[in-house]
Amino acid sequence: MKFGKTIKIFLIDGDPNGRMSCELSNWSGKAYKIPRIKIKDCSDRTDLTSTGVYLLFGKDDDGRDQVYIGEAESILKRLNQQLNSKDFWNEAIIFISKDENLNKAHIKYLENRLHTIAQNANRYKVDNFLIPTQSSISEPDRAEMEEFIEYIKMLVNTLGHKVFDEKRDFKPKRKQYLFYIKAARGADGIGEPTSDGFVVLKGSKATVSTVASMTSNFINLRQKLISEEVLIDKGEILEFSEDYIFSSPSTAATIILGRNANGLTEWRLKSGETLKEFESDDKTLKV
Repeated sequence: MKFGKTIKIFLIDGDPNGRMSCELSNWSGKAYKIPRIKIKDCSDRTDLTSTGVYLLFGKDDDGRDQVYIGEAESILKRLNQQLNSKDFWNEAIIFISKDENLNKAHIKYLENRLHTIAQNANRYKVDNFLIPTQSSISEPDRAEMEEFIEYIKMLVNTLGHKVFDEKRDFKPKRKQYLFYIKAARGADGIGEPTSDGFVVLKGSKATVSTVASMTSNFINLRQKLISEEVLIDKGEILEFSEDYIFSSPSTAATIILGRNANGLTEWRLKSGETLKEFESDDKTLKV
């Protein structure tokens, strides 16, 4: 069961685009979000000379979201080094302990676990050349670090990056609603609505061909998915190699069917209920 949380955000420079610190109620950790251009101004933050983990966010050459995950015994010193060694990033999110309870083994463990979670989520390109080595820590310390990771995930999301979030919305105490779409030319998809849009699940199949009246921006998106190997040519069909989040159910339906489509009426539960009917059915949504 999840409980409400209070997050205290302090605008250090009085500017929403400047440096900020973040703290959670009843948590010994502390987060900083710092634009790259403000790193040199951080000599006034003495706690940034302590041990911690950091994430560098930016875009790769193709415009895809990118992250680098690192650790350091002096965060500020390492960030200044990263100004000279990595140029893709434009902001950093840092995590330290207010009670200075993080040691080298702890941060190596955090770095490895965060790297693994980001890779598995597959939302951002992870810039780390090598997989961070996981340190060996005691069972009590491991439990404490796993809790620390949950707070890191929460705050990173709050600060604008879903790098650690699964593409699918898992609802342990609520029935999972999967929607299906099946049509001519091999179209056979499975998906679900999420807080980000509509996710089509790995293994779903799209038509190879498209109709002449299909809108050009959808044709371009389809070609992009093929070139990025999200859609794999299997001969008679195109198959999704990973879960993929579309901006809307209609875009997802259009890509799968190879024609313009209204996703609210094309996507259906196994019962035959359309997505439109599902969303307007208060009893269903309360299950």
